[in-house]
Amino acid sequence: MDFLMFQLIQESKTPLYEQLYRAIKEAIINGTIEEGIKLPSKRKLADYLAVSQTTIEFAYSQLVAEGFISSEPRRGYFVQSLEELAIIEQNSPSIMQEENNISSFSIEFSPGKIDTDSFPFATWRKYAKDIVNDENKDLLQLGHPQGDYGLRQQISSYLFQSRGVKSTPEQIILGSGTEQIMPLIIHLLGDKAVYGFENPGYPLTHHLFFKDSRKSVPIPVDDDGIVVAKLEQTFANVMYVTPSHQFPTGAVLSATRRSQLLAWAYQQDNRYIIEDDYDSEFRYTGKPIPALQGIDQNERVIYLSTFSKSLMPSLRIAYAVLPKSLLLQYKQRFSYYSATVPRMDQHILANFMEDGYFAKHLNKMRKIYKRKLEIITKTIMQYEPTVTISGEQAGMHILLTIHTTKTETELVNRAKQADIRIYGLQEYISSELEEKAVPKLVLGFGGLKVEEVASSIHQLMHALEITKTL
Repeated sequence: MDFLMFQLIQESKTPLYEQLYRAIKEAIINGTIEEGIKLPSKRKLADYLAVSQTTIEFAYSQLVAEGFISSEPRRGYFVQSLEELAIIEQNSPSIMQEENNISSFSIEFSPGKIDTDSFPFATWRKYAKDIVNDENKDLLQLGHPQGDYGLRQQISSYLFQSRGVKSTPEQIILGSGTEQIMPLIIHLLGDKAVYGFENPGYPLTHHLFFKDSRKSVPIPVDDDGIVVAKLEQTFANVMYVTPSHQFPTGAVLSATRRSQLLAWAYQQDNRYIIEDDYDSEFRYTGKPIPALQGIDQNERVIYLSTFSKSLMPSLRIAYAVLPKSLLLQYKQRFSYYSATVPRMDQHILANFMEDGYFAKHLNKMRKIYKRKLEIITKTIMQYEPTVTISGEQAGMHILLTIHTTKTETELVNRAKQADIRIYGLQEYISSELEEKAVPKLVLGFGGLKVEEVASSIHQLMHALEITKTL
């Protein structure tokens, strides 16, 4: 296949790369583009559609990230099978954003869901109404490629106060989700970058990094976070981490490991750390842990986060704080891009933050999620020592270790038969676990109603045939 004919609308508010991504995705799903077909090269398709190669590159990167196509070195891009796509979309983070929209289970222990009953709809509606008027007609035009300054200013201030992140608004870039920001960072770091990623970890990053084994390597995680000693044995020069609350184990990167990781980055000029601080707003025990970026003295940390957990997954606003050493490269290579976040959404959020409602909402949700976690902990205690909890210091998910003769797969299937969705740790590991390994289940509690938390746990335990011990 040398050509693909899709109608791209230059005047549309939807970026060209997103139009192309959606069109190819739909064609794959409906079978117009069949499994195994090789897509046109970026150069050929760019010439045929009269767009830049960068547009094609971003569209292909998004399709690779979601598993619709695969990238094979020196061969090109190939369409994946629909059976594989079902697995990829089911596990995709940002975690599992697609899954948040459709639920077919009576009980969902999804790490990607939030508490929708507590969202301040009236306040948000007021800000949305205030934005949509003739005085703001300039918002109909394209804004700054990095995102409007007002929102970047609010994010910079918030990050310094809450996470100790040192940044200026000029260092911040906005994007429509981690899936859009990460490919951009990958392109910025160049073809010679070799990536280390957490194992277990986000399926999205596995998918982005693991396509070329020579350019990516899984780094094991233990109770103290990533094992830096293992990283040092590889050729990786970029390490992706979730240090404040490792996904999915919940481990917090220890102070010793933080120092080791930064020392590793400082050893060579081309080494960087990508810090994904995806749910750092919610910490329930001990003192807040500052972001790794805040203690970085040599500007080697690229800080990444979203509003998916703190506000809503559907808002589709992610952001990265680029080290000043990379900012000039970004402006030279990507300054002609259009921001992928609607300007009205940006201004609603900026005003929401500036007037203190974001902080107020976080404080409220922190109490609600802490209450849910307390109920879960108290309920699980009735099943100890058969079931134990870890990773409960922060975030909206925990890890359950099940001491049983059943395999992890058997437990997940038993829950499924009882109309309960639960995720096995093996789903987040880049290599297969041995079946004899102690089963571990990732239990998200953000989307559960407070009054249903205890009963949901009891129903899960009943489905897994685990009886109370207390």
